[in-house]
Formats: sequence, C-alpha cells, structure tokens
Amino acid sequence: MIISSISKVFIPATSAFIIGILFAPILTHYLYAFRVWKKSEGKTALDGTRAVEFEKLRSTIHTGTETSTPRMGGILIWFSVAFVTFALWVLARLVPIPLFEKLDFLSRSQTWIPLFTLLAGALMGFVNDLYDIRPSGERGVSIRVRLLFVSLVSLFIGSWFYAKLDVSAVGIPADGSLMLGMFIVPLFMLISIGLYAGGVIDGIDGLSGGVFGAAFTAYAGIAYFQNQVDLAAFCAALAGGILAFLWFNVPPARFWMTETGTMGLTMTLAVVAFMTDTLGGGYGVAALPIIAFPLVVTVLSNIAQVLSKRFRGKKLLRIAPLHHHFEAIGWPPYKVTMRYWIISVVSAIAGMTVALLK
Repeated sequence: MIISSISKVFIPATSAFIIGILFAPILTHYLYAFRVWKKSEGKTALDGTRAVEFEKLRSTIHTGTETSTPRMGGILIWFSVAFVTFALWVLARLVPIPLFEKLDFLSRSQTWIPLFTLLAGALMGFVNDLYDIRPSGERGVSIRVRLLFVSLVSLFIGSWFYAKLDVSAVGIPADGSLMLGMFIVPLFMLISIGLYAGGVIDGIDGLSGGVFGAAFTAYAGIAYFQNQVDLAAFCAALAGGILAFLWFNVPPARFWMTETGTMGLTMTLAVVAFMTDTLGGGYGVAALPIIAFPLVVTVLSNIAQVLSKRFRGKKLLRIAPLHHHFEAIGWPPYKVTMRYWIISVVSAIAGMTVALLK
C-alpha cells in the first residue's frame, strides 16, 4: 500500500480524534469519581483584588459550574497525541512494513522538540490542577512559579534553536529576514510567555477548543507546504485531539481543559511557529499574531484593563479578558464562542497565507 504524504498527515489527525473519543468515557469516569473540580467558587482579579464582576457573572450565567464541572480535560488532548505518536513509532519498529514506516512521524529533526514541550507543559499544568482542586481551596501553583517554569523551558528550547539548529533570524514577509543572533532566545521566551498568558481564553464552554484547533490546523497546513511532513502530522494529530476534547466541551461542558491543556498547547504553539519560520523557509513567526489573534487579543485586553485601572482609576472593560466582557454586556456564552470560532478560522486562513508568501 502506498501512503501519500497528505495521508501521513490526515491519518494521525483522524487517529488522535478517534482515540480521544474512545478515551473520554474513561477519563470522565475518573474525573467525576475523584471530584476533580474546585471545592469553592471565586476568582482573583488581575490586580490581586476580588473579582466582583466575574463572580456576579458566574452567579447569573454559570451558576455552580466551578464546583461541579471537572477540570483536567486537557489530559484527553495530550494523551491522544502521545498515544498516536508512540503507537505509530512502535508499530514501525515491531511491524516493519512500508505502511507503518511511512506513518511514523516521530523524528528528531521535526517532532522531538514540540512533543517534549507539549508533555512538559502538560505535566506542570497537571500539577497546578491538582493543587487547584484541594479541599483547602488554595488556588493552584502560584503564577510566579508557573511563569518561571515557562521561562526556563523556553530558555532551554530557545537556546537549542540558536546553538543546535542555527536559528538566528525570523522571516519578514516581502523583506527576507531579520537577523537577531543570540537575541532569538529572548524573543522566543517572550513569545512563549505571551502565548501562555493567552491560555486564560479557556473560560467559556467550547471556546478554547475552537481557537486552539484552528491554530494547529493552520500550522499543520503551513508545515506540510514547507515539506515538513512529520511536523505537519504532529500538528494535525494535535488538532484531532483538540477536536475530540471539543466534542465533550461544547455547552454544557463535560469537563474543562484547564492548565494541563492550555500550558502545553500554548508553549507548543510557540515552538511550532519558530519551526515553520526560517527552518522551513517560511514566515511562521510573523504569521503567529494573525493565526493566534484570539489569544493575542485576550492578552492585550488583560494588559489594557490593568493599565487603565492603574493610571485612569477605572476599568476599561466590564470584565477582563475580552470574552468575559462580551458576556457581561449581554452576549450569551454560545454567541461569544461561535463568533470566536469564526474569527479563529478566518485568522488561520489569513495567517497561512502570510506564512507561505514567496
């Protein structure tokens, strides 16, 4: 059987989706059996004060969901991707026939780094979620520790890009490239931290799944057209796992993604953007603000809210980040989610166009 390169991308995506769908009942059983949700409601605002408006919103629209909806749904995503990745790798070695050898996409040059990043972020996020569901009601691992973790991992990966892969520039559409030298490392760290901050988009049923699914589908397409087929297959598998999660996360959500999903996904998105830049002869970094536009807007809305309260003495938005502001002014949650999905798809298409400019 001859497997085309596009089949090598589609089969892992479909497989990850199927594995996710089959694994979901098992995950659901244990999440509910062990009551994997917050034991008390409430949230702290960005400036450390009590989030009064958010609590009002929760009491009118999302009553009781924080203390009844399981967290850690992101396990479904990274488990599905890891299962498919390693299963195809094992099959290629135990059953060395052309079919399995062709489907194996675990390669040192294209998938080791993003897979490591996904699993490292997922593990740290899992630890945070464990702390978040303790009976004491404590709010997870401190944000400083999480930011330190993201910084250290991105420092390591950024240094690997620079020292081992000779990445020292980012592509500039219609203008070649911008040489940064060793400053490529702090740029990667900054982008990783920024994307991680956008992980708070996991705040409405179905929202984060649609946004991340569109982003990784876009990068799967970009990597494929750059002939980085293994990387494309990995991104496609991620999109498949995310869609399986989304199947159970649409309102009313069976479980939420939380940090074990968002930390790994945001950090991996930064890695994939850099791997589809000069390494792939494209503009993956320049396309990132477009493809990840909903995440960028989420971060900027938080920053704008904090600055407005500090320097103007009043809030710019009813609630930050922006998707909760839309809820606060009367948009039903499903309307916010679906409009973000539309924007995510349009952004993905526009970003792919930019990334593949010649």
